[in-house]
Formats: sequence, structure tokens, C-alpha cells
Amino acid sequence: MRVDGVDFISIPTRDSRRAIAWYRDVLGVPESRVTEGELETPNVTLSFWEPEREELPFVANHAGFALRVDDVAAARAELEAKGVEFIAETWDSGVCHFAAFRDPDGNTLILHRRYAPRG
Repeated sequence: MRVDGVDFISIPTRDSRRAIAWYRDVLGVPESRVTEGELETPNVTLSFWEPEREELPFVANHAGFALRVDDVAAARAELEAKGVEFIAETWDSGVCHFAAFRDPDGNTLILHRRYAPRG
């Protein structure tokens, strides 16, 4: 088997409409032109899932996923101005910068920018 890429990720939420509005209005991720209720980044679709509608417990994703941005500091400042609270200070790993925050459901998202080539 060969994996060609990641087509979509499922994000758990208690309210899909609220989540879509937040990702669209706060993060600027556009709605899908193809599928209602999904958002599109240039390389992956964000799909929202309400586990409680299927009588499953809601559990936020604390591991998170990374959003590639041109400048982590600038993106962080923009989100902080919109009221987004970050979990910790921006971290420099030696090859990338990242800053973690949570969406209204408690899912972790990470602003990320690699500035050095991979080993």
C-alpha cells in the first residue's frame, strides 16, 4: 500500500454549526464549495463530527493538528486580538516554530512553520 496524502480530518464537536462558523470566521478557513458542512484548506478538508448524535461520548482531540502559516508570531498576534487564548508560549524546536491553542470544543490546534530543512 502507498498513501498518497490525507484527504480529510474529522474534528469532534458538540455543535457543527458553531464549529464551522468559528473555523471560518476566526481562522479564515473557507467553506467547501463541494460539500456542505466542511471547510477546505489548500491541502486537506476539515470535517466536523458530533459523536453525541451517535450516542458516543464527546472527547476533544488534545493531540491536535498543525496549521501551516507563514509567520507563527504574526498569526498568533492576529488570533489573540480575536480573543483566542494560547496554551503556552510559542516554542522553537530548532527547525520550526509552533504555538498551540484550543477551539471552542477544546480541540488543540497548532500554528506551525518549519524554517529549517528536515534532517
